Amino acid sequence: MRTTIQLIPLLLVPLLLLAAGCGQGEEQVLPRKPFGVHVWTLENASGMRAEITNYGGILVGLWVPDREGRLQNVVLGFDELEDYLTGHPYFGALVGRYGNRIAEGRFTLEGTAYRLATNDGANHLHGGINGFDKQIWRARPERSDDGPSLRLRYVSPDGEEGYPGTLEAEVVYTLTEANELRIEYTATTEEPTPVNLTHHSYFNLAGRGSGDVLEHQLLLDASRYLPVDEGLIPTGERAPVAGTPLDFTRLKPIGRDIEAMPAEPFAGGYDHCFVLDGESVPGRPRLAAVVMEPGSGRLMEVLTDQPGMQLYTGNFLDGSLRAPDGTPYGKYHGFCLEAQRFPDGPNRPDFPESILRPGETYRQVTVYRFAIQQPGS
Repeated sequence: MRTTIQLIPLLLVPLLLLAAGCGQGEEQVLPRKPFGVHVWTLENASGMRAEITNYGGILVGLWVPDREGRLQNVVLGFDELEDYLTGHPYFGALVGRYGNRIAEGRFTLEGTAYRLATNDGANHLHGGINGFDKQIWRARPERSDDGPSLRLRYVSPDGEEGYPGTLEAEVVYTLTEANELRIEYTATTEEPTPVNLTHHSYFNLAGRGSGDVLEHQLLLDASRYLPVDEGLIPTGERAPVAGTPLDFTRLKPIGRDIEAMPAEPFAGGYDHCFVLDGESVPGRPRLAAVVMEPGSGRLMEVLTDQPGMQLYTGNFLDGSLRAPDGTPYGKYHGFCLEAQRFPDGPNRPDFPESILRPGETYRQVTVYRFAIQQPGS
């Protein structure tokens, strides 16, 4: 089977609801409608397939073979645009300008105080009310030696959601012949501004809508994590995971210690940023996480050049959102591994640098690599 890049009409509708404040789409859907959404399909020679829309850069579907060669979609999401428009917890989306939280939506940069939109109680979360996950990205399919790609571009204007400076962001999804979904981010700015881009898929390696992920086995190359207060804002400490339920330094089921997690503020699950071991070198992703699902044999490795990894176990999924076949998305039905800088970085000078300045280029690479774990191996 040849590698393919295909434009399909899955979400082909005019964005009358989104015209205000969104970037212009590269192609028109209907005459005289300047905003449109498409979905592109990337497929490699082994049949693995990714579907990506230019609305929010959302990974709509990711079909991965199991040990019997059967393809299943391993990310939570929907088949219709309307379901994304009515609200969702960042299923498969690109997140920015700043992923995770900024305390009270405030920071001071070079003597100027800035006030961001607050959308998580008193705090700013994942870029605000209309973050990158709700914007229309210009899209261009490409081919490379590694596999088919989709290049997405969005220009965030000065003052959007309260951020200073015009930011030009570009993200390239590549589905490689090695069964990797590689995500490469770059950004430049006209003024100093916080930048922390990430990807927010909810994975279930047994297949979307197949139940909870508590038996998935997880390893995180992180001997420390960031404790947080009741608003999920880091306290500034980098605490050891040893002797706590957050110790994933050896492969263990996600659900083994989850009942020991407090109901507040975590809803009885994981929602923590882990400090990855090893050196963070831009453009040189290192192995940060391994997840294995025993039933299907699917194994996913996450490689990144970022210093942090947010683990979220879908604690707030309550069944009100449903898969296309009607299956409710319930608590723990998916997990997120979000490679990123640390939360509240603009207010923490001791955290890894999170301010992008004119003349610099923000770069980030994260790879989700898939393989098969045979029984007994």
